[in-house]
Amino acid sequence: MATLPPAVGRLLDRVQARIPQRWLDRAHAAADRAREVTDHPWLERLAQVGLVAYGAVHLLIGWLAFTVAWRVSPDAADADQAGALRTVSESPGGLVLLWVIGLGLLSLALWQAGEVLRWWTGLLVPERRVHAAFICAKCLAKAVVYGALAGIALVFAVGSRYDATDSTQDLTDDLLEIPGGAVLLVAGGLVVVGVGAYLAWRGWTAGFMKDVDLDAAPDRYEPTIAALGRVGYLAKAVAFVVAGGLVVWAAVTRDVSTATGLDGALNAIGAVPTGQWLLTAVAVGFAAFGVYALARARYPDRDPAT
Repeated sequence: MATLPPAVGRLLDRVQARIPQRWLDRAHAAADRAREVTDHPWLERLAQVGLVAYGAVHLLIGWLAFTVAWRVSPDAADADQAGALRTVSESPGGLVLLWVIGLGLLSLALWQAGEVLRWWTGLLVPERRVHAAFICAKCLAKAVVYGALAGIALVFAVGSRYDATDSTQDLTDDLLEIPGGAVLLVAGGLVVVGVGAYLAWRGWTAGFMKDVDLDAAPDRYEPTIAALGRVGYLAKAVAFVVAGGLVVWAAVTRDVSTATGLDGALNAIGAVPTGQWLLTAVAVGFAAFGVYALARARYPDRDPAT
């Protein structure tokens, strides 16, 4: 198991030793009370609704990417999360569906954030500190992603509009106007590339299967779920790497038009030689991830450490 450098470990031990025990007791008590909420069966049911919504969004992104690759519809929405939710809003009963999707994803974010309450005490144990920190950071990152997607769904549900490409370009433009903004953009782009690399590793090693309760799922489904997850994670990895690379390029060239998020990344894939087929493969991958997410909703395993 990985450990912190000795100097860092000693510093953390000294900091921990200075914290009054009554404060730690209160923190434990508060975490226990909050955990009662995040462990409630009703929140778990709502989180499963969120997982279904998450899968449906990826299925829609896969379809939108396919329409970009084959030019099925010139008026199709952007091939990203906002485009998928905009498509839902324009369908019959779309506003009701958006409320269900938004509240389900919000519940999923809370349910995922609850993992931090399960793991934070590991930060107080030297031999478990690195592992606990990694789990807490990963759970918080997932909670932020689910929460952001819930926010976009609820924005559409109340009748407002949101364009991810415009927002990304506006943020890029604002950062380029401040001292050191280009450096921040490069760092942000590299972080996105790093997330893509992590997704590729997770897909290659099938680490995502830890999120599925394999004891509850029939054995005959396991190979199919694993195959869907591998294809899905690798496709998302490609999209993230390209999206991050476009942000870095925007910072280097000071051309905000290249910072276009997921939709721009998928269009960039489609623009290279044989891009139509590459983008089709990525579209299939996003759809496969959507089906994997549906399987995860049916057989969720909350514990990310098993």
